[in-house]
Amino acid sequence: MEKKPIGEVIHYYDHIGVAVVKFNRGVKVGETVNFKGANTDFSQIIGSMQYEHESIKSAKKGQDVGIKVDEKVREGYKIYEV
Repeated sequence: MEKKPIGEVIHYYDHIGVAVVKFNRGVKVGETVNFKGANTDFSQIIGSMQYEHESIKSAKKGQDVGIKVDEKVREGYKIYEV
């Protein structure tokens, strides 16, 4: 059975390595997530999240948050729980 994505990359800031992500469920700092796209498939622990330039510990469903990512991602990449 294919897993449903828990979020999607809606923007990527290459120069700072930050993905703007919209989650379709609540997500907390410390969770491990998997980024999957055309050329990328990697897992990482969410080390920090920001909402409107403020650090937050968790993201609510539907909130757009910035996450520092270990590898380059692109708009439209899906995010899965691990």
